[in-house]
Amino acid sequence: MNITRAAHLEFRVTDLARARAFYVDTLGFVETAKDKNRLYLGGYEERDLYSLVLRKAESPGVGHIAFRVADPSDLNAVAKLYEEHQCAVRWIDAGYEQGQGKALRVQDPSGLPIEFFHEIAQRERLLQRYDLYRGAHVMRLDHFNCQLPDVQTAYDWFTQKLCFHCSEYTVTESKPEQLWAAWLNRKQDVHDIALMNGVGPRVHHGGFWVSNQQSVLHTCDVLAAAGMVNAIERGPGRHGLSNAFFLYLRDPDGNRIELYTGDYIIADPDWKPIKWSINDPRRATFWGHTPPPSWFNEASRVESIQSGELLPVSEPQLRDRPDFVT
Repeated sequence: MNITRAAHLEFRVTDLARARAFYVDTLGFVETAKDKNRLYLGGYEERDLYSLVLRKAESPGVGHIAFRVADPSDLNAVAKLYEEHQCAVRWIDAGYEQGQGKALRVQDPSGLPIEFFHEIAQRERLLQRYDLYRGAHVMRLDHFNCQLPDVQTAYDWFTQKLCFHCSEYTVTESKPEQLWAAWLNRKQDVHDIALMNGVGPRVHHGGFWVSNQQSVLHTCDVLAAAGMVNAIERGPGRHGLSNAFFLYLRDPDGNRIELYTGDYIIADPDWKPIKWSINDPRRATFWGHTPPPSWFNEASRVESIQSGELLPVSEPQLRDRPDFVT
C-alpha cells in the first residue's frame, strides 16, 4: 500500500454557525461546500475540495482523521491488513462526504478512527489569490497529533505495517529509556501524524500550515481585536522538535488546532531520526517556555466507526507529562 499524506480531519461541533464564525469569519478558512449537518473547509494552497470538516453533533470530538492513498487498489490492501488484525472496518460509499470517492474507515488498534481514500474532487488553487487572504492565511493541512496510552505499540503499527517513517522522537529518562512520543511522516516533512503519550485514544490537535511567522502573529492580533483572546491556548513560539513556529487555538467547542510554519523537508529515505529527552524544555518550546497544563491534559475524544459514540479512554502506561510541568 502507498499512503501519501494526511488529508483531512472531521471535528464534531455543537453549533455550526458558531463554528463557522470562528473558522471562516475569523481565521479565514475557505468554505468550499456545505450540507445540512456539515461544513467543508480548506486552505488557500490546497486543490482538494476540503481538509477540515465541521459536523453537527451533540458533543465535541473527532469523527475521523483521513489519509489519501496513491491508488484505489491500495484501499483493498489497507482493508486486508486491518481485517487480518481483527480491527473494525467500514466501507464508505462515494459521495457520503461531498466530493470524495469510495473510502475505507477503520478503528485502528489504538482506537483511532482513520479513513483512507483516493478520489477527491478538486477545486481552484488560491495560492496566488492574495486579494482573498484573510485571518490566519491558512495554506493547507499539515498533520494530526494523537494522544495514546501505549505509544510504543502504536509506533510499531504505523512504522512496520503502514510504512511511516520517523523524523523525531522523545524518550523518557528512565533506564531502559522508553518511547514517549514520535513524529511520523509519509510526505517529505516532519510529520503527518504524531503519537504522544497520554490519556487516549484522543486527537490532540490538527496542524494547519500558514504562510509565514507573520501570519501567526497577525492571527493573535485578529483574535484579540475580535474579543476572542481566550481562544489562544499556547504560543506564539518555536518548537525545538520540528523547529516550527506555532500557535495553539481552541475552537468554541474546545477542539484544538495548531497554526504551524517553518519546519523542514526530509529529502532522503535514510534520514536519521532526532532524539529528544522528555525533560529537555527546549523540545516543546525552543525558547524554554513551559506549556500550560491544559495542553497536556485536554484533547478531543474520538468516535466509534460503528456506533458513532465517543470511545472510552484509558490512562497512559508512562508518566503523563515531563517533570518541568507542574
